[in-house]
Amino acid sequence: MDLLTSAPSRRQKSKIENQKPRGLGAWCLRFLWGLGFGVWSLFAIGCLQRSPPADIVIINGNEPESLDPAIVTGISEMRITKTLFEGLLRLDPKTAQPIPGLAERWVISTDGKVYTFYLRTNAAWSTGQPITTEDVVYSWLRALSPATAGDYAGQLFYIKNAEDFYNGKIKDPSQVGIHALDAHTLRVELNQPLAFFLDLCTFSTLTVVPRQVIEKHGERWLNERPLPCSGSYELVSWRLNDKVRLRKNPRYWDVANVKSELIDILPIGSPNSALNLYETGVADIVWDKDLVPVELLDVLMKRPDFHTYNYLGTYFYRFNVTRKPFDDPRVRKAFARATDKERITRKLTRGGEKPAFHFVPDGVAHYQSPDGLPFDPQQARKLIAEAGFPGGKGFPRFQYAFFSAASGGAKMQGKIAVELQQMWRDELGIEIELRQIERKVFYSSQSHLDYDLSASSWIGDYNDANTFLDMYLSTSGNNRTGWKNARYDDLIYQANMQTDLVRRAELFRQAETILIVEEAPIVPIYFYAGFNYFDPAKIEGIYQNILDEHPLQYIQKVKKQPLANSGLAAGPTLNTEY
Repeated sequence: MDLLTSAPSRRQKSKIENQKPRGLGAWCLRFLWGLGFGVWSLFAIGCLQRSPPADIVIINGNEPESLDPAIVTGISEMRITKTLFEGLLRLDPKTAQPIPGLAERWVISTDGKVYTFYLRTNAAWSTGQPITTEDVVYSWLRALSPATAGDYAGQLFYIKNAEDFYNGKIKDPSQVGIHALDAHTLRVELNQPLAFFLDLCTFSTLTVVPRQVIEKHGERWLNERPLPCSGSYELVSWRLNDKVRLRKNPRYWDVANVKSELIDILPIGSPNSALNLYETGVADIVWDKDLVPVELLDVLMKRPDFHTYNYLGTYFYRFNVTRKPFDDPRVRKAFARATDKERITRKLTRGGEKPAFHFVPDGVAHYQSPDGLPFDPQQARKLIAEAGFPGGKGFPRFQYAFFSAASGGAKMQGKIAVELQQMWRDELGIEIELRQIERKVFYSSQSHLDYDLSASSWIGDYNDANTFLDMYLSTSGNNRTGWKNARYDDLIYQANMQTDLVRRAELFRQAETILIVEEAPIVPIYFYAGFNYFDPAKIEGIYQNILDEHPLQYIQKVKKQPLANSGLAAGPTLNTEY
């Protein structure tokens, strides 16, 4: 049996804590023997291939669905797309606040509705052509186009006429408030002042993509080599179920501060495999708590190379309200009150997560959520009876969907699904079927409302309550519940027109009350605790922050200090002056 498939003894814990990396060839043989030759034969080939070693190897979870910034929605994909393609602004690696990117500066009008951006004159594609404001206009209109079918098109609706263009009410793209005044000056007109517009300009959907390649190759544009990239790295290769290899972009405007030459990103979904690769020195960094074996969590969290931090993320489940009986708010609220969230965090997650009784996480700037629905089995049974299903009698059979793990690894989602199944059987007398779906199909099923109940999660795109609450606007591509509420929509729109932060927060609270108490198309379960692992004695340039944003351009191996009196200068440090 593999060491990591069962709860460790004291001797096993000591072995894990003190294990040292060994030779790569020996590791390959041992690893294949332990996990089964058939599953890892492809990886064995990778061990035997001769190619330049990467400076940094990162385990990033699932295989990317795409690397097109206009359509990706997952955090694992966005980590890569933000590296390949940059926007007008980017995020500071320490504070996760907006700082200059392709735009070196900007001016905001006195009424807060017009932004004028000035692009860097040395901004260039990795293939040598200059990046101009026409590239920005093209990229934003492409993300806004219904033909692109991006779930994040709504991020651009704050721009004048953008929503009408998306809905086909306006056909002429020149009427959208995005205008190239010259090659390096861009004017953006908003519908109203927006407190977080600069944050949106850092987001993956608004990064700059190569028109010259997309118009030539269409949906296959990412296959072009060399692929023109606007970010700090260019794409060397993307081999499915193997790795994404990135190389420093020599024409990036800030190339002097890009720390590593080659980075490999591995799609490993099995926690046991991820830990083995890290322990043996094959991988340098592992993102996300999902890639930690639950059985070893208590041991590993005590180590100095396992890091936790506050994080804006919520795990929840959503209802498809277009299907009966989930069109009845009483049914949805009954399930919410029959969900023991403290039991899930105490028994299953055990990594610092907090039970969630509201949707927007604690710690969001200028906002405090209302109280949601507590665990109350008696009230849950009363509600389900009022809806016509006393004791669960006559309740139709339905499915709870969650996505399967890459590499066949056991995932927390499945364990939570089993726990919910037991809760609802015990408290409501209702039986459910569990439906495990491949990740890409899972998200497609959500978007097309091809589910009954579905596991879900949301990570804040920026530090503002709106990044959570605008998901459930009737027009949002991230809604995926079929739920629409005109009052909710109006409250969100009103809140985002406010410059008074206190009034804005009150409007958001009213909207969140509708979402989690009155209508309950979603049920929050817990708030994430941020988690990753890397050895700070070997890796530098990673700074924990509330958005879990770690730009790859600042990450490097720690350089060995020169001998005393050798006359050699110390290695470069992160430049935090912008």
